[in-house]
Amino acid sequence: MQDYYQIALDYISGLLERLLSVVSSVRLVDVIDMLLMTYIIYKGLKIIRETKAQQLITGIVILLLVYGVSAALKLKVMTFLFGNFFQVGLIAIVVVFQPELRRVLEKVGRTNVKTVFNSGGRDEEITQRWENAIEVIGEAASQLSETATGALIVIERSIRLGEQVETGTVMDCIPSVQTFGTIFFPKTPLHDGAVIIRDAMIYAAGCFLPTPQKEERINKQLGSRHRAAIGMSENSDAIIIVVSEETGTISIAENGDLTRGYSKERLVEYLRTKIIHENAREVNISGIFKYGKELINGRKKN
Repeated sequence: MQDYYQIALDYISGLLERLLSVVSSVRLVDVIDMLLMTYIIYKGLKIIRETKAQQLITGIVILLLVYGVSAALKLKVMTFLFGNFFQVGLIAIVVVFQPELRRVLEKVGRTNVKTVFNSGGRDEEITQRWENAIEVIGEAASQLSETATGALIVIERSIRLGEQVETGTVMDCIPSVQTFGTIFFPKTPLHDGAVIIRDAMIYAAGCFLPTPQKEERINKQLGSRHRAAIGMSENSDAIIIVVSEETGTISIAENGDLTRGYSKERLVEYLRTKIIHENAREVNISGIFKYGKELINGRKKN
């Protein structure tokens, strides 16, 4: 019994020594490297979350596990098939998931560098502007719903919608319930198009949106506004609010999916979560460099 105790003690001691050896060999640049990698993985998961790309990643992981098991058990046919599949799989993924990959690349490419490195995130003024805009959007959507007045409101996020803005009329005004009511009043020149909200302002109205990429899969009962909303959500990270002209139902399109039956309260809470709270929780890359700077300064003082 004492021999087993000694063996266990030696094993734990050896394990601790190796762990201490690894920790002592970690340099400041290694810490920054790990923090950067963590941030990149976090942003990648955030981009693909609740999209078709998430299903793609899940499928690839399952195939890799099956391939690993096949190779370990020396199943020649399975190993051969999966090996050849992964050789051409990248091309197939690019072809099949081209819309999702394009959306990811657009989001990465159009990220505002100043925003990424800004340690304060959105300042209080911008946050307050969004609070006011969201309340106005909720009230306007509710009133338009009561009168069954069709409306299409696009809230721009990180991906700029310059192509859609060019099809409409630039307004650049503070949101108000009266302004939304005037824009979407039947028979007015701008009522058939979409309103684009940029930086908590009504930036443009009467804008035309892209059609869905796989229109045959969409419910035939949905009207042109709902189809345009789905198409816009497939091509950007925007949040699109639709008020049905037939039923007055409030719907939201995001990431190619349409959810219906929103009340004013649910709509406001959803927008707050997506636009204000979610951004406030984002990991800020400036914190990584700030932490590294503090470590360097601390070492210099010592």
